[in-house]
Amino acid sequence: MVQKNINIKNKRAKFEYEFLDTYVAGIVLAGTEIKSIREGKASITQSFCEFNDKGELFVVNMQVDEYSHASYFNHKPKAERKLLLNRGELKKLRKEVTTSGLTIVPLSLFINDRGLAKVKIALAKGKKLYDKRETIKDRDNKRNLARIKKSFNN
Repeated sequence: MVQKNINIKNKRAKFEYEFLDTYVAGIVLAGTEIKSIREGKASITQSFCEFNDKGELFVVNMQVDEYSHASYFNHKPKAERKLLLNRGELKKLRKEVTTSGLTIVPLSLFINDRGLAKVKIALAKGKKLYDKRETIKDRDNKRNLARIKKSFNN
């Protein structure tokens, strides 16, 4: 069963990192990988991006489950997959990662209107423990405020 709109999110990234800049990158996939993604059988929660020695950007630890209707031509579920960006964007990202010690994390994996798989990536800075506590506190406060508003309106 193929779903209409695929949008696989990395919800953990918002909690773990503070985003500085976002990009949309194409991704190089095998035939069985895109079929599996179209079924929604992929996960980017544990994944991150890194450069190889040639200056190419790869997404590492991205889980794309094996395609159910494939024979022995199936793909590896945790293979490194190449990301496609403009040369200028790649240079900028590489410079930021090497000089500032920032990371590149995938935020979401989606299929655009033309049927191509895209990954939204962000240049991110890791949050400290107290920043994470602050995020949890804000989330709880918003939830309590919504609950009070709801009971007040009824």
